[in-house]
Amino acid sequence: MKEFEKIYERYFGDVFRYIRRLSGSEQIAEEITSETFFKALRSIDKFRGDCDVRVWLCQIAKNCYYTYVKKRNRMKSVEDVELATFSDSTASPAEEVARREEIREIRHILHTMKEPYKEVFTWRVFAELSFQEIGRIFGKSENWACVTYHRARKMIKEKMEENNREEGM
Repeated sequence: MKEFEKIYERYFGDVFRYIRRLSGSEQIAEEITSETFFKALRSIDKFRGDCDVRVWLCQIAKNCYYTYVKKRNRMKSVEDVELATFSDSTASPAEEVARREEIREIRHILHTMKEPYKEVFTWRVFAELSFQEIGRIFGKSENWACVTYHRARKMIKEKMEENNREEGM
């Protein structure tokens, strides 16, 4: 039990921030994070150590969040959840509006992307996982995760440029 307390203390903040970014809500993040650690405690003996504890906890958290969303009849996948937006106090109102519009556009593009690109991009951006951790999730190499993430970024950038050209016509 003492070991699990150490896990809780070490990773609570990571899991909370991950869910807060997915949900956009501190209240939901608190609820899901609590549920995550409860489920982790119940199944700690099943943890095989194939991945980092943080990755395992974030996978549990993601599943808890999806269940939460389904129960609320708001069936949205991770690509539909608005990317975390933290106000930049130095940004003008016009810059803030432009930034929020760009975030909405990225969210829409993510919705149309194929796997594994959207999932790798999501793990990297939302959970701030390393390429090594992402590679482990997929049973691939760190290099695979890095390449896949950068391809996803390139796809998003190209689609945004294409959308801008269409608007300019």
